[in-house]
Amino acid sequence: MTLDASYLRGTMAAVLSILQHSTCPENVVFHFLYVRNEPEVFSSIKSTFPYLNFNVYRFDSRRVLGLISKSIRQALDQPLNYARIYLADILPVDIKRLIYLDSDLVMVDDIVKLWGVDLNDKVLAAPEYCHANFTNYFTDAFWYDPVLSRTFEGRKPCYFNTGVMVMDMNKWRRGKYIQKVEYWMVVQKNKRIYQLGSLPSFLLVLAGNIEPVHHRWNQHGLGGDNIEGKCRSLHPGSISLLHWSGKGKPWLRLDSRKPCNVDHLWAPYDLYRPSKHSFEE
Repeated sequence: MTLDASYLRGTMAAVLSILQHSTCPENVVFHFLYVRNEPEVFSSIKSTFPYLNFNVYRFDSRRVLGLISKSIRQALDQPLNYARIYLADILPVDIKRLIYLDSDLVMVDDIVKLWGVDLNDKVLAAPEYCHANFTNYFTDAFWYDPVLSRTFEGRKPCYFNTGVMVMDMNKWRRGKYIQKVEYWMVVQKNKRIYQLGSLPSFLLVLAGNIEPVHHRWNQHGLGGDNIEGKCRSLHPGSISLLHWSGKGKPWLRLDSRKPCNVDHLWAPYDLYRPSKHSFEE
């Protein structure tokens, strides 16, 4: 997971939810990536979870500053949002498999079940959504370009959310996926082929070639859309993970006394309530 002051409250809730639902929490090791050295953030983790098994790693933002293109939401333009691309370089080489999680989610199932997903021969496993209109993730400049538009030939691309991923670090290194993703970031700088931060570059490289995970591991979109962040309801089906992807974050909506119904599912994991939340609609 990433770690910074602005999302610390979300990270704390995510960590608590993972530990509470794990049958063997002592076996869970957390790896936190940070850009700015914020001692109060690290001390908060240590004091709140004194027995937590965790490591912290600095992500050098200079690695992506020249590659980031402005997106439709400022939060998506932060260098730390791109750190997931470089996990294989940042973490020790003896880490062969990991789960990457965003900071705006809570786990309501045992994470060891997600850990045990069979990747088969794939580098990455994630919940994918083949009913979504895949063309919407790229601009007309991409689809009308005779060369770029052939990128997905030979595969059936589906949208997948990069906030919940099981990754094979050895395959990521051997396949030179850092360079493959960076290639598309350079194309984006020159031709403006997408508008959503680091996600589309993952799709360009891997869509249609990942191991699908059951949708219960990413009840996503609870933060609404990326522009207004309007309230959304839960999707039907079983749930193992709730994810407030989108503009609206539950802690901000709760503090504003204008929560969405789904935000009350996040509230029990909130360790930093400034005052008693109002549960009036």
